[in-house]
Amino acid sequence: MKKLIAMCVLVTPLLATGAFAQSASAPAAAGDKAANAQQDKMKACNAQATGKKGDERKAFMSDCLSNKPAAAAEPKTQQDKMSACSKQGKGKKGDDYKKFMSDCLSKPAA
Repeated sequence: MKKLIAMCVLVTPLLATGAFAQSASAPAAAGDKAANAQQDKMKACNAQATGKKGDERKAFMSDCLSNKPAAAAEPKTQQDKMSACSKQGKGKKGDDYKKFMSDCLSKPAA
């Protein structure tokens, strides 16, 4: 009986360590995806920078790598669109504001 308990005590940490090792690999995979996305962005910007040299290339690469995707610039929900149009129409009053908001909100999303 003592031998059985001793075996259980020795085997349990080994099994638990294996389970933790498997779950620890999942965050690493997510980090790999982010690294690959950054590498892809770097490749695309590098291809677009062909022909540029020196400070011009540095400025272009900095701008290219820091830009967000075009899809993120568009408002995603009606509420976001309302907020964006409202900010653009700041300073307008009365009928001018109403007309501006109507036009702004009726534009199709690109």
